[in-house]
Amino acid sequence: MGKGDRKTRRGKIYRSSYGNSRAHVAAPTVVGAKPTVTKPAAKKAAPKKKSA
Repeated sequence: MGKGDRKTRRGKIYRSSYGNSRAHVAAPTVVGAKPTVTKPAAKKAAPKKKSA
């Protein structure tokens, strides 16, 4: 029930291991699903320099 327990999430974190209680992938992938495409962020124009 803590760091020493290999079956709990805290125990897995302590031992640097993975398993059912500490899985790598949060959600399983769906077969045939379209990959999500993200638009690249638009670059902001650099501020104009003030002439003295």
